[in-house]
Amino acid sequence: MARLSRVTPSFAPGTVWLVGAGPGDPGLLTIHALNALATADVIVYDALVGPDILSFARAGAVLEFAGKRGGKPSAVQRDICERLIQLAREGHRVLRLKGGDPFIFGRGGEEALALAEAGVSFRIIPGVSSGLASLAIHGVPATFRKSNHAVILATGHPAPGEEIDWASLARTGAPIVLYMAVSSISSIVGSLMEGGLAGDTPALAVHEATRSRESVVEATLESLPGLAEKGIIRSPAIIAIGAIAAFRSTIANHLLEFGSEATQ
Repeated sequence: MARLSRVTPSFAPGTVWLVGAGPGDPGLLTIHALNALATADVIVYDALVGPDILSFARAGAVLEFAGKRGGKPSAVQRDICERLIQLAREGHRVLRLKGGDPFIFGRGGEEALALAEAGVSFRIIPGVSSGLASLAIHGVPATFRKSNHAVILATGHPAPGEEIDWASLARTGAPIVLYMAVSSISSIVGSLMEGGLAGDTPALAVHEATRSRESVVEATLESLPGLAEKGIIRSPAIIAIGAIAAFRSTIANHLLEFGSEATQ
């Protein structure tokens, strides 16, 4: 770790680092994230940050659970922002650790804005996006030259009072990668089909990507609500809809299982 510190910034007291922890496997942490874990005085972490990642925290670091989880009771975002500001003003090195990337449906922008308005210095450390990584490790490319030149990342859990025009997204023809969508998948599927997506459009869901309880379900668009109702697809999950979801079957026989060598 001492050698790694040469290629990563110094974590100054009284500052906050907003850091992405990736989808769950510690091997997908960045060097900057590892350094932050090894240096931070206080780590404020989300529900999707597991014990394997927290095990890299330095001895004596205070761990504070912030409990952000789509579709489940969570800490109030305002309270989290105020806590980060308070800890920084007390002179701590504060690590705000989020699953995936903090700026992709991680509300990192809101926390960055709150810190800036409070005059607290902060650093942003991107993480491996859970949405893209969940697909990639199972042989699903977000873009593929023969099928799509764009991809849509969308949340199934918009801000209160806001709605997503799913029919318009369907009409783009681009594959859609859904975050936090299991609880609302029935209405999403209905709207996508109203927008023109066929019921037999390929779909794929990855639950607990890169973790020990990971599961992969290959399906079609119209079958997703039933699979969710039966608990076959469950949160937390990334759901891909479109031609890319069918790509896995063409390479699966030669695709090594992610992380299999590390557990032997």
